[in-house]
Amino acid sequence: MIVVVGLAGWLIARWAPGVFKPAGHGSADDGPAPLIPDDALHHERPSRGRTTRILLIGLLLWAVPVAAVAVLTGTGSVFTTQGLFFSGTALVTFGGAYAVLAYVAQQAVQTYGWLNAGEMVRGPALAETTPGPLIMVVQFVAFLGAYRDPGSLNPWVAALLGALLTTWVTFVPCFLFIFLGAPHIERLRGNRHVSAALSGITAAVVGVIANLALYFAEHTLFTTVDDHTFGP
Repeated sequence: MIVVVGLAGWLIARWAPGVFKPAGHGSADDGPAPLIPDDALHHERPSRGRTTRILLIGLLLWAVPVAAVAVLTGTGSVFTTQGLFFSGTALVTFGGAYAVLAYVAQQAVQTYGWLNAGEMVRGPALAETTPGPLIMVVQFVAFLGAYRDPGSLNPWVAALLGALLTTWVTFVPCFLFIFLGAPHIERLRGNRHVSAALSGITAAVVGVIANLALYFAEHTLFTTVDDHTFGP
């Protein structure tokens, strides 16, 4: 079916080129104007009312699921722990999935024991072979952690709940930051102090990604890994 559709599209483009016109030539056939013009976005003035409204809505959407899980399953349940941990991860980490996964791998394997190092390595491999952002590997981590510690729930139900909660608390803060920062982006683009700070963050992110590469290489190339400490 995909081959037939692709062949049909190629034939239409080959024999009826007028059907597909390149955008950006200002013709009336380009389609309707965008609902919010680019100029309006560039010159939107930030206001306290807008900021307060977005902050309240975002925090409410963020906190209610975690609070509900804590009330229904207890503050010591794996769901509450995952909700708080991945909320904090989304809040304080920068640099994309490769930078975040170094921290997630360390905490999920060594601190919480949701999965072992080999499974953590297989998680990014699975995420890289499927559609969607790499950060969705946190769903894999939460799924295994909740499956192995379901409490009073069925393991599969617990795993799905943990995965859904983790996905929610991972992405809601991102949208909250985007909506809060959108009116300020144009002013900050020319700020030298902000640019210098971002340059420093970029250098730190490179180091974190290198650490992640060493972690995955270590647990991929070697069957067993022993820890040895020395020095002060």
